[in-house]
Amino acid sequence: MKKRNRVAMMAVLTGLIALAGVGARAQELTKVKVAMGDVSLNKLIFILAQEEGIYRKHGLEVEQFLTPGAAEVVRRSGVIIPPEFIREPERGEVVQFRIGGGNPMMIRRVTNARAPETVILATTDHQVRWQVMARKGITRPEELKGKRIGFSGVGAMSHYEALVFLREMGWDPVQDVSLMSQALAVDTLRDGRVDAFIADEIARAMAASEGFQVIKDLSDYNEQIAGSGVYAERGFILRNPDTVRKFMRATVEAIATIKQNKPAALAAMTKWYGIKDREQQEFVYRDVPKLPRKPYPNVEGIKRGMKMYDMHEMRRHKPEDFYDDSFIKELDESGFIDSLYE
Repeated sequence: MKKRNRVAMMAVLTGLIALAGVGARAQELTKVKVAMGDVSLNKLIFILAQEEGIYRKHGLEVEQFLTPGAAEVVRRSGVIIPPEFIREPERGEVVQFRIGGGNPMMIRRVTNARAPETVILATTDHQVRWQVMARKGITRPEELKGKRIGFSGVGAMSHYEALVFLREMGWDPVQDVSLMSQALAVDTLRDGRVDAFIADEIARAMAASEGFQVIKDLSDYNEQIAGSGVYAERGFILRNPDTVRKFMRATVEAIATIKQNKPAALAAMTKWYGIKDREQQEFVYRDVPKLPRKPYPNVEGIKRGMKMYDMHEMRRHKPEDFYDDSFIKELDESGFIDSLYE
């Protein structure tokens, strides 16, 4: 009887010690906020980091959300984001990490006197790879001369890709076509407000389900781009290198997860994006192999963006003013990234 009591007591003590360890680890989690500026395949990386416990594994407690503007853009294509995942940062609220395009961030810095000094820590989109989708009756890119081409906003990734398309076609963006903003949505094709738009993965999936066709795959141009990725304020990075290091570890592991665990990616897409149709999910997921395993800030893409948006204030900067690759380089040289694919 005494032996059984001692065994029971040891079990209780072991359980208490384990709980204490869990509590201590929970207290050690670093709290950060993450804002995602649009709804796309790239953001699914960070959604997986949260859904699969990758953030917590690397010592982070993350509050992550999509902005109302991002949710509204995809709503016009028929994608309804659950309201619990949408909010606007409050005035004065500190958001440590933002997930969005490198080019838009650069343009904000050189056109907005109040813009913080943010830098790119990782780029998950290294190449122009979206598609030109056209209204019914247009089957070749040459037919778009003199027509209206839609994109989201000036300086956005869809705007940059539209300019690349026009350059390759040899067309003047002012005289040869009408570039229409606020048009990265299926309803603009359906209602005839544009003749084509630059479609990301979400818009492409939803437009294809309504019978609209891709008339040009922009990845054919092999154009480098400072696409979607992680950026943060330089001051925060300098003050909190350990927190940044944790976030970068979680980022590269989440990329490995989206590449290797398709069911988890589709489940996250269903939960956060409300996309349940399997064919639409497959349209979104098909570009996963193009995501870089090692998401270095794309320096060549930054240079091209600076050239595309050539302006006086942009010329005051050097490419290295817009990025910090030290954290990804550290993970790469340590072998951590390669170990995720062994």
